[in-house]
Amino acid sequence: PGKQYEKTRHNAGFMVIDSLSKKLGFSLDKSKCKAIYGIYRLNDEKIIIAKPQTYMNLSGESVKSLMKFYDIDVKDVIIIHDDLDLPVGKIRLRHSGSSGGQKGMGNIIDLLGTKDINRIRVGISNDKSDVIDYVLGKFSKEEFPLYEESVIKAKDALVYSLDHDFEIVMSKFN
Repeated sequence: PGKQYEKTRHNAGFMVIDSLSKKLGFSLDKSKCKAIYGIYRLNDEKIIIAKPQTYMNLSGESVKSLMKFYDIDVKDVIIIHDDLDLPVGKIRLRHSGSSGGQKGMGNIIDLLGTKDINRIRVGISNDKSDVIDYVLGKFSKEEFPLYEESVIKAKDALVYSLDHDFEIVMSKFN
């Protein structure tokens, strides 16, 4: 959270959520469980779309709290996060696995007690410099258009997931 982190590599998930909220026409106008979030209604179903307001490495606190409050099963959760091991402009969807070193995903896995969590990984590359400075840095002019493409792809995958099983979404978008 915080203005200083907007449009940094580490804020990939937030940028995807912003794109999704514009596409679907809902607002992130609620605050609870260490998150700001909105509720999108599809038929008779509530879909909770949230941005944790903890720091990245404590994202699981917010995710777990929202899941408990709204009685959400882990199979219905999709986490969006940055991935240093993917090139800028690429996304990868997985339904299970390790955190891959991503501290926020690691915290979510630890607090939920499972690696079976749907996720969309948004590539931010890795220039092998100091990781903290790199992920909190902004994209170059050359990188940003590629990054915007990956945000759109991730948003499209989320929209598609509203009507399709995550396995089908993975087949279409990986």
